[in-house]
Amino acid sequence: MSKAAVIGTTTWGTTLAILLAGNGMESVLLARTPEEQRSLSRAGENRRFLPGFPFPPSVRVSSEPQEAFQGASLVVFAVPARSMRQNLRRVRRYLPEGPVLLSAAKGLESESGKRMSQVLEEELPDRFHAGICALSGPNLALEIARGKYTSTVVASRDPKAAVLAQELLMSPSFRVYTSDDVVGVELGGALKNIIALGAGMADGMEAGDNGKAAFITRGLAEITRLGVALGASPLTFAGLAGMGDLVATCASHLSRNRYVGEQIARGRPLREVLASMENVAEGVYTTGPALAMARELGVEMPITEAIYKVLFQGLDPRKAIAELMVRPPKAE
Repeated sequence: MSKAAVIGTTTWGTTLAILLAGNGMESVLLARTPEEQRSLSRAGENRRFLPGFPFPPSVRVSSEPQEAFQGASLVVFAVPARSMRQNLRRVRRYLPEGPVLLSAAKGLESESGKRMSQVLEEELPDRFHAGICALSGPNLALEIARGKYTSTVVASRDPKAAVLAQELLMSPSFRVYTSDDVVGVELGGALKNIIALGAGMADGMEAGDNGKAAFITRGLAEITRLGVALGASPLTFAGLAGMGDLVATCASHLSRNRYVGEQIARGRPLREVLASMENVAEGVYTTGPALAMARELGVEMPITEAIYKVLFQGLDPRKAIAELMVRPPKAE
């Protein structure tokens, strides 16, 4: 039996551990502490992040990285972007050579603006770099846990690593494609969260379907501009890691980022909204780094700038939309 280790007892990490177990693998969910390990094992499910989904017999919870990684073909990092580096430093000395290392986080590092594969490369020796992959697509965790159909993309500079991850993750309800555009796949997953914040604001203001559709479309154009400037293929943003993920995140009531935007538009302070949530809304922490990169590269990102002003400078969402609408006319 193949083995996978999943770092992160998040909703997404737990979902991936269950998915991999359903594919006939031994799946080890790595807890942060022995206390968390005992709590999850006794409950037989993750009652905090994924209640109602019992662990299959082949899911096991461990708090020992060395034991969790031993014999693993796949190691998944399903932690928030802002804690990826910290988690890597905690477990890197236990990583054996050989397994595919899969980042399942959709965000940018707040301080540096770096993508998660870049963080992995900085924190791990060169011998691990070929096995680094990134996972992204329209992947709302609760739907996947329920067995709903979805597709995703695994990107890596090494085709063999991408194909191995594809083979291990693929299931009758979870279709996996491969890509060599790591930059595009990671940026699509990270930047769409910013647009989802704005889509949620549009919902909270009852701006209408026409306005929301226009907002999403122009948001995709903005994401693509920055991605291409950073070396991504424009075609990636028309695929699952771009348009696919953007549509799901902007439309679904399961989307954390859409929820945050909606609550802000209804008058709740950002701090209060975030404090009420168990999970992380990555878009809040990605907006600043994305805007900084855009300014450095001379890329126009008016939507991202407007979202930043709403989140951190107190701009009213209604005024933000009004300002976007009266920008100078131009060709599409």
